[in-house]
Amino acid sequence: MHRSTKAFLFVSTFATLFVVGMSIEPRRGQSQQVEAPQAPVEPMFTMPKSGPFAPESISIPNATAIAAWARSGHADATSESFTHWDEEGKIPAACATCHSGEGFRAFHDLDGSPKGMSEDPFPVGGVVDCETCHNEGMARITEIALPTGAMHPVRGGEASCVTCHQGRASGASVNAAVDGLDDDRPDADLRFINPHYNIAAATNLGGYGQLGYQYPGKTYSGRFNHAKPVATCVSCHEPHSLEVATDTCLTCHMSDDAKAIRISRQSYDGSGDTKQGIFHDIDVNATLLMSLIEDYAVQVAGTSIIYDGARYPYFFNDANADGLADEAGGRATSYTAFTPRLLKAIYNWKFVKADPGIHVHNPHYALELLYDSIEDLARSTGRDMSEFDLLR
Repeated sequence: MHRSTKAFLFVSTFATLFVVGMSIEPRRGQSQQVEAPQAPVEPMFTMPKSGPFAPESISIPNATAIAAWARSGHADATSESFTHWDEEGKIPAACATCHSGEGFRAFHDLDGSPKGMSEDPFPVGGVVDCETCHNEGMARITEIALPTGAMHPVRGGEASCVTCHQGRASGASVNAAVDGLDDDRPDADLRFINPHYNIAAATNLGGYGQLGYQYPGKTYSGRFNHAKPVATCVSCHEPHSLEVATDTCLTCHMSDDAKAIRISRQSYDGSGDTKQGIFHDIDVNATLLMSLIEDYAVQVAGTSIIYDGARYPYFFNDANADGLADEAGGRATSYTAFTPRLLKAIYNWKFVKADPGIHVHNPHYALELLYDSIEDLARSTGRDMSEFDLLR
């Protein structure tokens, strides 16, 4: 190549680079760095298209019901209702009927087991699961045995509710314990009789069920029947979450707060206030009964009594009347000065308190049991019922 040609190419190339350089030189104030465009990175693998079966389009059968059940007490595997026997590693058959889905199915012969109480305990770790209630065999159950021995007819979905919310004792249990004993003489063999817990079925049945202690010569309200369409437990309770369906309340009542509802136009607690809910009358009379129980324990039984709702069997000795339960071996000593009269009153107090919704399930029965228990203790301690101004 000629020297002149080489010189021309050099000059041309230099000029071109200079012009290009000038064209890309940043203006004043602009960044001095220009990032080169990044080439797209190919993924290591790709998910195939899901077509019509995208996750968001797939529905889970009964998802709403399952979610509601999962947040209910029936599903709470950490609660005392299901962990009480963890140390023993097995649940007694009598308890497993309601504290284990497996035990419930065995009791009602829903799993092919002989109907009735099993002779063997059941493993821990269960809850009131779906199959406890959603079992085709439930349709065959037409009656449930009550603690009195009476057979109570059930319909629809009532069987599971009545089986486990009827309690485990009755007025007959109290009568059997005190039979032949002097009403006001302490007996070291008498022990607190526990109606059990959350006994809505027992309170709802009222005098018909006879699960409270019913004093001789008294009459008691029977089963509390709400106005239609309220006919069964699930008329008011969502069957999976167990929450109260307040819309049902508002069909007839002016409030969805059950504690504020009142139908009766008379006061039962002596206050004369008929604007507050019937819950208040029941609560006041229960407090009065406990006060009389404490007075009777000192004046008649001769030993102060302490109630502690956090420790079974709940009623303890307080021989020195210091307001603290007596202890032996590091443990509180159970009350040992029960008289028949005291045992009856305490059973009824606990019966009323064992159903947090008794003001809805059967307020009349609650008020009658409280009134009669108050009257019986007042008479034995020289109190006049007229001073309380109560109505039965």
